[in-house]
Amino acid sequence: MAEQTGQLAGQGSQDAAEQAQAVADFPQAKARTLRFTLGAPRSIRVVGDGRRAFFLRSDGPQDFETSLWMSTFDQEGQHREVLLADPRELLANAPEEEVPAEERARRERSREGGQGIVAYSADAAGHRLVFALGGKLWLTQLAPDGLSAQTRALGLAAGEDATGAVGEDVAGGGQLDKVHSILNPTISPDGTRVAYSTGRQLLVVTIGAQAGADTARVALSLAEGSGADCKLGLAEFVAGEEMDRYEGFWWSPGSDALLVEAFDASAEPVWYLSDPAHPDHPATARRYPQALSDNAQVRLFYLSLSSDGSASALAQVRWDWRAYEYLAVVRWQKDRRPLLLVQNRRQTQDQILDLRLDQLQVEGSTDGRTQVVDFVHLDNLPALETSVISTHANPQWLDLVPGLPAYTPDGRLAEAVIDEAADTTRLYVGGQALSPAGCQLRQVLDLGDDDVLAIVSSDPRSFDVMRFGYDGSLKVLNSRPGLWTASRCGRGIVMSGRTMQEPGVHAWHSLLAPGAQLDALICGGKDHSQGAVEACARLSSQAAQPGFTPNVDFVRLGADQLFAAVVRPSQSSPWAGEDHLPVLLKPYGGPGFQQVILSQSYYWESQWWADQGFIVLTADGHGTTGRGPAWDRAIFEDMAQVTLDDQVAAVQALPELVPQADLSRVAMIGWSYGGFLSALSVLRAPEVVHAACAGAPPTDWTLYDTHYTERYLGMDPAVYQRNSIVDDAPKLRRPLMLIHGFADDNVSVANTLRLSQALMAAGKPHTVLPLTGITHMTNDPVVAENLLTLQRDFLYQALGIQTRQ
Repeated sequence: MAEQTGQLAGQGSQDAAEQAQAVADFPQAKARTLRFTLGAPRSIRVVGDGRRAFFLRSDGPQDFETSLWMSTFDQEGQHREVLLADPRELLANAPEEEVPAEERARRERSREGGQGIVAYSADAAGHRLVFALGGKLWLTQLAPDGLSAQTRALGLAAGEDATGAVGEDVAGGGQLDKVHSILNPTISPDGTRVAYSTGRQLLVVTIGAQAGADTARVALSLAEGSGADCKLGLAEFVAGEEMDRYEGFWWSPGSDALLVEAFDASAEPVWYLSDPAHPDHPATARRYPQALSDNAQVRLFYLSLSSDGSASALAQVRWDWRAYEYLAVVRWQKDRRPLLLVQNRRQTQDQILDLRLDQLQVEGSTDGRTQVVDFVHLDNLPALETSVISTHANPQWLDLVPGLPAYTPDGRLAEAVIDEAADTTRLYVGGQALSPAGCQLRQVLDLGDDDVLAIVSSDPRSFDVMRFGYDGSLKVLNSRPGLWTASRCGRGIVMSGRTMQEPGVHAWHSLLAPGAQLDALICGGKDHSQGAVEACARLSSQAAQPGFTPNVDFVRLGADQLFAAVVRPSQSSPWAGEDHLPVLLKPYGGPGFQQVILSQSYYWESQWWADQGFIVLTADGHGTTGRGPAWDRAIFEDMAQVTLDDQVAAVQALPELVPQADLSRVAMIGWSYGGFLSALSVLRAPEVVHAACAGAPPTDWTLYDTHYTERYLGMDPAVYQRNSIVDDAPKLRRPLMLIHGFADDNVSVANTLRLSQALMAAGKPHTVLPLTGITHMTNDPVVAENLLTLQRDFLYQALGIQTRQ
């Protein structure tokens, strides 16, 4: 079964020549534009009554410096885009920004490739925003008309004297270091305070009426003598890398208290990152939560604040952390008690916990002193107990669904439930299913008075924004299938997404008429007949476009009807019209991620490869998301063989739909899990895959992190040995290129080196391409550009392909 959805549009020779040049220029363009994302609006958040939305955007298609912007409608409905803060202006006379190590780690975890203002925090009304830049804390204050703003630095900035800004009597030696990092600054809901972490201390800044009137206090600190592996107010490694939780503290809705994480990672193994190209540079030691080893000890604390921002009480939040060691979600909503979601080590059980703040007994006054967290004497702190309000279990694993658990405005619990009978992950509200069977829940965006906004999939290839009314109604809000998300507040909503019809991201800010329902929203325009939309505007983008449209067919392959995408050479390619072409498999293929999506951007690189003379096949096998819990869990404890079998089945079924596919010349390329699958294919299926390029492959699963790996492979070392590929080295009889960055702190370069060592010991020739100073993201433009051409040339030689001009 095939469905053609994309075709190069050029008909004349001039258009064909332009398109051929655009494809030829793709490696360089992709690298210099950060995969064509620079200059596009992102991190969009609607605030207040919905007339305003904040977002980040750089000034051009090759500009990495991101600024803070606002989309707003005035009272007449006229739309404006207002530049709120430009990092170049704010740091005009400053030296080049030095990003703290903890912030670099957060950006690596969140795959943040930009510079400048890369994150911001806004108050509930949308009048004030804060962000960190150049070692300083900044405040953007909107003018009363809401159409302009002023930005100034807040105290206390790194390197300034802390005298007078911190209480004189600071318990536990809590005086603020003169040089410190400003990490994850977050404004209070009422906009009067800002909290941020230094990694060792939590500061609360009270915003003054003018510059110089701000006051800062160290509200919470690690005890003097706490080891370097103890952190305060930050998320531990697996929270950021695997749970998509980057916060380490949370404001109360009343802006008078905080929940604060502290963790001690000293039980985790010590790993070292080094730069072999600079032997004079010392290696960097770090803790890594290696599978089958110990995790960080994570604790949560309740900190109440006095009117001046100083600490008034401290208590430890208790739950059964020996049975449930993962703190996956913390949520504190208006008029509600905090919610926690905790998981056991194997992620087969979780608990949703309710925190009873009325249990806190405060004895005496702290006199404004800094409160202290001491991991050695945690039992000395007052305790806040939690109560279990919901539990879930699954014999394989439980997924985390972003946005859940949470309360509806009227106090009902919203949670994700695996409906095994319907093979569907469903949204439950108040104990009742709200989303229908067959509609896979991916994320909850907003819980409103009348409805829920969520990202769902009925077709795995489309991430749809759907409105679920509490009355049972439902409506898909995106006008076309694609990769969509949304932000809503008041009467405003921004829908943003990618489709097969348009290149790049397009985002629409709409303001509904009073009393209008979202069902009447038309993304990208107004419903004039009903007058449902008061105003609507598209956010502008300066992002580059690749200059060609991928030539894609979507197909279903094999007995399991795998969702797959086939990309053929364009009309301008030297290989256009060939009767037989080699096949290039280009999968991710691993759990929790898809590549067969109804979005052009997923196939731009595939088109470049197709125009080098390949039939490019991407297939989503078992374990990839969107097809239901049973499909996901088919890889449990056997993900290597199951995911490889799917790729083999896809190749073998291809000629029935694509007769040009030459199965005597098949190669595979991939990165991360895709790199693992590529190396696996030439080791265990050499009769099917004849050459491979494996980028950053996790070849030995005992070298990957706990939360990801143990979810799929459990805790039995024998299962890890069966799913790892180092012992398969003697089987190699096909060309294999291994690619890895020495600075990769996610998939350690040890994975590639161990496989290479085993191949050498077995006398198996192979190629290793080391990338000095490169992390898992490979954001260096020169490296990113040359990686494509080097892999192409390697595969040409391996498969006996002659270059054509």
